[in-house]
Amino acid sequence: MPHLPLKNSTFMTDVLRHDLFVVIIIFMKIIFEIDPKYDKQCILTMLRKPDWKYRAKEMDLPLNLVEKLNKAEGKDLKKAERELDKIVKATYKKFGQSIKKACTEYQRSWNKIIDEFSETVGRLSVPWFYPEYVVKVTHFNPGISNWNGNVVGRWWKEDYDKQRRITAHEILLAHFFSIHRNLYKDSGLTDRQIWALAEIFAFAMTGLEPQITKFWPWDESGYYTNHNYPDIVDLQNELREPFLKRKSFDEYVKKGIELVCKFNV
Repeated sequence: MPHLPLKNSTFMTDVLRHDLFVVIIIFMKIIFEIDPKYDKQCILTMLRKPDWKYRAKEMDLPLNLVEKLNKAEGKDLKKAERELDKIVKATYKKFGQSIKKACTEYQRSWNKIIDEFSETVGRLSVPWFYPEYVVKVTHFNPGISNWNGNVVGRWWKEDYDKQRRITAHEILLAHFFSIHRNLYKDSGLTDRQIWALAEIFAFAMTGLEPQITKFWPWDESGYYTNHNYPDIVDLQNELREPFLKRKSFDEYVKKGIELVCKFNV
């Protein structure tokens, strides 16, 4: 676990472990902010991924532009990026007030639960590696996590309270990536396998753990498997009981590492 700087808004406890000075973050904060450049960069990244057609449908961008952003190179790509830049600027101007309202209300909703949520997650899994997570309120991308940091994305188009579960899911994905990178880096897993375990961990925490699910009492979907990743469903079902019967978080993670190698994910 890295040595992190103290911040006034975050309560931390200093401990000695294995002759290294570390900081255990008990209470993590969430900050919502608007960032069109982040949204644009995520568009460019997502449209280069294998599932770009599915992503494009959610973005509601012109098909011809989407295809250019997916396939073009060099000068053609730069031209397409300039076209995208104009669309992003116009969109944020058109929906600016609604996005600002969502940013404010998302923040208000999370402020009600963040201390208890962050303490509970840290206690049930591993203490946080970052004193705060920044949630970029987006227009084009519904939900985006982060492999190497503390910035995630959530779009503005949801109920101000009901956004909580998916927002938590994206944060928990990033948290699991940090956990694996810092504590299980010798597991020998591929990035795809780590991602699968992160997704399943997030589904379990937000759908099976009553100390967490109480933060979205209106959501009755539980540990649902009718999501966009059918290739992880068998593994997800296999890890249900290990999660519910875990004696420790470490036991659950190691079981996941053992099982993920037996499934085609």
